[in-house]
Amino acid sequence: MKIGLLNKIFLKIQFLNLHKQFSMKIFVLVLFVFSFAVNSNAQLFKYADYNPIELGKVHWLRNYDAALLKAEKVDKPVFILFQEVPGCSNCTKYGKNILSHPLIVEAIEDEFIPLAIYNNKKGHDGEVLKYFNEPAWNNPVVRFVSSNGSEVGPRIGNFSSTSQLLLAMQTVIKNSKKEVPNYLTLLTDEYLAKENGTDDFYLSMYCFWTGEKEIAKIKGVIATEAGYMHGKEVVKVSFDESQTDISKIAHKASKKNCGDQVFTNVNVNGKIPSKKIGKYRKDGQDKYYLLHSPLKYLPMTEYQKSKVNSALGSNDDSKKYLSPRQLLLLKKSINTKNLIEEDFVNTWYKTVGVSAP
Repeated sequence: MKIGLLNKIFLKIQFLNLHKQFSMKIFVLVLFVFSFAVNSNAQLFKYADYNPIELGKVHWLRNYDAALLKAEKVDKPVFILFQEVPGCSNCTKYGKNILSHPLIVEAIEDEFIPLAIYNNKKGHDGEVLKYFNEPAWNNPVVRFVSSNGSEVGPRIGNFSSTSQLLLAMQTVIKNSKKEVPNYLTLLTDEYLAKENGTDDFYLSMYCFWTGEKEIAKIKGVIATEAGYMHGKEVVKVSFDESQTDISKIAHKASKKNCGDQVFTNVNVNGKIPSKKIGKYRKDGQDKYYLLHSPLKYLPMTEYQKSKVNSALGSNDDSKKYLSPRQLLLLKKSINTKNLIEEDFVNTWYKTVGVSAP
């Protein structure tokens, strides 16, 4: 009888041990699946986190001849960065800001063969520097060559202008008989607006959601926002001053019944009915069409948000404004937070699980 009791106790212990082992296996499996899900976005894009800060997030080749061979093989031009590493504040800012912007990194890696040449080193770097007659210990310079080494675009020595670099990239892509991606065109226009100067004003209308949809289509408008002013529904309009002005935008908007009155502190010389800017309150459903779309979980620039929102409201192809990596992230993303209000660069790297620059 005692032996029977001992056997029962022993069997009970074995069952508990097996149960614990099984539970532990289930726990480990669940943990693995959860870990994979959390990190799945990080597996989509490999960024060069090992780079010196001056080189940003781009994967660079470091040999000129190897770059030419690869360019010939894949039929792409070479993007040559002449950079001081370690460098001055201009060099580090260039790497941290321009060469770490996710869409610029994507364009450089997808449309070109990236090659980094240090302008403060001897050996191979020094030989290439001398071949292109570039000064040593200099601020960042970008040049573009074909697979045979011939120049295919302008030399970019203005390290403080992002738009000049983006315009040059577009020129080289066109010279290579290829189509410039929509996202790169949008990004260029957005940076041109920032560097040329932007201004804001407010347009009242019967429905600001319709207003956002229609006004975002107007050339020179780079951002829209729905809100209230003087007791009316209004759209806050940000525009590129070099491309258009308040009168032109208001006139085009009125044709779509989206421009009853202008609120601005700028003198419009009586060309259009206007009133001074008053207290403004943003609407809780700004970017209405985007807010009610799965695209709201995707990191986008401000210009992209306005264009995508407009396309969604017009039953147009909203995804044509997105980059291939954005489209891939859209398929894989497990983010459940509305990103309409978020900063693009930091949110992008956080979403894909990579340290921000």
